[in-house]
Amino acid sequence: MRGRRRAAPSGTPERPASTQDNDVVNLEGDKQARALVIGCGALARELLAVADRVPGLEVACLTPDLHNRPERIPEAVRRRIREARADGYDRVFIAYADCGTGGLVDPVIAEEGVERLPGAHCYEVFAGSDAFAAMADAEPGTFWLTDFLARNFERLVIRGLGMDRHPELQDVYFAHYTRVVYLSQADDPDLLAMARRAAERLSLAFEHRPTGISNLARPIQAWAAGFRGMEQSDAVASGTAANAPDPAPSSRRSERSDANRAVPVPLLRGAQTPAPANANASASRTGSH
Repeated sequence: MRGRRRAAPSGTPERPASTQDNDVVNLEGDKQARALVIGCGALARELLAVADRVPGLEVACLTPDLHNRPERIPEAVRRRIREARADGYDRVFIAYADCGTGGLVDPVIAEEGVERLPGAHCYEVFAGSDAFAAMADAEPGTFWLTDFLARNFERLVIRGLGMDRHPELQDVYFAHYTRVVYLSQADDPDLLAMARRAAERLSLAFEHRPTGISNLARPIQAWAAGFRGMEQSDAVASGTAANAPDPAPSSRRSERSDANRAVPVPLLRGAQTPAPANANASASRTGSH
């Protein structure tokens, strides 16, 4: 999917809850820099809502079906970064966490000189690292739902794990689970009802923890504010040095390349549910981020 300001994800185009952040980062005045967030399709709705807070920011999403084969995520991300740069985007942010790649996404992040979302997966991103760790430590046998997974539960979990054809697999996959925790991004009673039905379908206790999208928005807004500040600093420096000798073209290219290079976000591993009966890991391979 090419970068676009209003790239509509599949389904109805509702927006999740507000970022609850009054700081609007405006990129529309930066004629020299084009900015793109490349994200997982499972986060498309939420990323568009974040982009509402950053005028001038564009969003492009890769298919969530990559989670069927998470080992393919790093190279898919690399290809899309290079396509974006070929299309004229100066700044790129990667809206993926580790997402089941086993650390393989981080070398791509470092080599391409971009940033990504902190954390191991979208559950940690939405809840926040400390809150997620506390919930996971309190009950390791937790099956996590987001808005995307609640909306697509039947397709991704029931049919995706083959439980529609082989109901006995439910006892295999969920033998060590005791509860479903729904981390909701939107205040949507229909999604809440879907999440409750998912817990009932799995015969598990149900808890609802609203997260909104503030924790998703925060690193993206910080990244956008950071490079806007960099562009302004570059402009000031350029004006100050107006009478200085013009560097060689190769030197100018090198300096701009360094300015575009962002510090990669370190991998923060979150608590994981027990293996081998990790149905969340299996579900993540069928579309959850």
